[in-house]
Amino acid sequence: MSSKRTGIFPANPVTARGVSTKLSAVKDKVIYTNGKTVIIRDLNSPLLSKTYSGHVQNATVARFSPSGYYCASADANGTVRIWDTVGEDQTLKGEYKVISGRINDLEWDGESKRIIAVGDGREKFGHAFMMDSGSSTGDINGHSKAINSVSIRHQRPFRAATAADDGLIVFHQGVPFKYDKTIKTHTKFVQDVRYAPSGDHFASVGSDAKIFLYDGKTGDTLHEFADHHKGSIMACSWGPDSKSLATSSADCTVALWDVQNQKPVTTWKLGSGVNNQQVGNAWSGERDIVSLSVSGDLNIFDPRVGDKPARILNAPQKSITTAIPTSSDTFLAGTADGRILSFSTSTGGSTNLGGAGHSNFVSGLASSPEVNNAYSVGYDDRVQEIEASGDSRAAVLNSTGTSLQPKSIAVAGDGTVFVVEVNNVIEAFRSNQRVFEQASKFTPSVVAAHKALVAIGGEDQKVRLNEWDGKLLKEVSVLEGNKGGVSALAFSPDGNLLASGDSSGRIALFDVKEKKMITSRWSFHSARINSIAWTSDSQHCASASLDTHVYIWSVAKPMKNIAIKNAAPGGANAVLWLGSNTLASAGADACVRIWEVTFHA
Repeated sequence: MSSKRTGIFPANPVTARGVSTKLSAVKDKVIYTNGKTVIIRDLNSPLLSKTYSGHVQNATVARFSPSGYYCASADANGTVRIWDTVGEDQTLKGEYKVISGRINDLEWDGESKRIIAVGDGREKFGHAFMMDSGSSTGDINGHSKAINSVSIRHQRPFRAATAADDGLIVFHQGVPFKYDKTIKTHTKFVQDVRYAPSGDHFASVGSDAKIFLYDGKTGDTLHEFADHHKGSIMACSWGPDSKSLATSSADCTVALWDVQNQKPVTTWKLGSGVNNQQVGNAWSGERDIVSLSVSGDLNIFDPRVGDKPARILNAPQKSITTAIPTSSDTFLAGTADGRILSFSTSTGGSTNLGGAGHSNFVSGLASSPEVNNAYSVGYDDRVQEIEASGDSRAAVLNSTGTSLQPKSIAVAGDGTVFVVEVNNVIEAFRSNQRVFEQASKFTPSVVAAHKALVAIGGEDQKVRLNEWDGKLLKEVSVLEGNKGGVSALAFSPDGNLLASGDSSGRIALFDVKEKKMITSRWSFHSARINSIAWTSDSQHCASASLDTHVYIWSVAKPMKNIAIKNAAPGGANAVLWLGSNTLASAGADACVRIWEVTFHA
């Protein structure tokens, strides 16, 4: 038995209101960060995207070297890591502690030899160094507050510009980089500064809604662009011809400027409200402008096409907490910030669920072969019914409140939805109405159902099998074999087997008819089991654990398994089968990875 990763659904960037998020693009690829992960997203073929998980602290910015061979990524602890982007191994070239705080931006010189990293340090706000040795190659001085952005002229003689919260732009000569002069054009925070590819000019944007153009060699101020945006301008990027400039603003607009005339050519409006504020952008390829919303959406604009984005890329921003299949190539996933998204392996895309959705942590998703729709529960104390069409489109149909905070959900064959809640409460819903409520004598933690059978796992390390007659739950057996609180349950599709995972990392396999344990040797995980999923033939099951690994187990050969190590950096929260040989895993890094599994006879 073996496995091979065949694709990845990448997460979208983490954003914050009023904070400029740095994006970088090369051809059809955009690079950004989410948590501790650096993501290289392929805009044309999302499943071909890549991730890098080498940072110990949350990553804040990443940029490709001009040569294309390396990437420099930085984190909240002031560390810069330089790694190989060409090979699959992502070999580390160097790791340097450059400032004593968060790095907000970094930039390569035109020779891919030197890097300037800037941010919010205690002793200094920026540092220039050689990429191969880490040795200093100048001083970044002149600012009194955190530096938000840095840009380097890629042609000799090298120049660099830095922009900061003190409202100043500092112009540096190089190499070595040294202070040349202070530019006082802005009246508020300067959010971004970027050099044109030609090196003839650079531009700056800020919270005063102003845009300025400067001479690339001397740093002299040339022009102020016409007032256009009504809010803070958070990012700017140049077109490859150095004649066009794109700006993204907190007034929910993106503008394309003719630099020679300092006038807007096109303006795109993206609705209203905080979620549509634009906090980052990058120019991809010859035409496309990628702008980032606070909601995490990546909006792709083609200046030749209308007044709306040509495409909008939805994806999770926070950890994926649960997931279930809806067809052989589509599935639903819930996230830690309350979103539910529908994914399609045929298109490689994901879309936010239509309808109201949850306002908080999604604690469970469930469906049943006998029922068309799916159901979700969240920490907003709601049960939602979801129309899962199986073609990547899904929408919330209705929702109802639970008595207490829900921990787990399952759907019986008659469409009854069972919810395990805090304070030892078990509830059942049907047709948007509560039909059953019971306070248990033990602490239930997870629930699973198959037709009229309902299994409830408890913190007391036991699984209780119940029969549901449409009105009451009748306990028929207590299954023992776990060594920790039961944290994941799953019936095999034929209903003959029940897999029970616990907080110690052990999985016990039970015969449902005989009501006895078959094996407890599925114990390779070293931490809590978060999810279990069966293949359609009931012969294999996969488990996802907090230890970041996924294991695939064989019923016929209990001692055989397939180990997928580090399947979800930070912890694997969900695993599911899409067809007989395709497995999906998801977890703390908000990405979904697709695996092709080969079962040998």
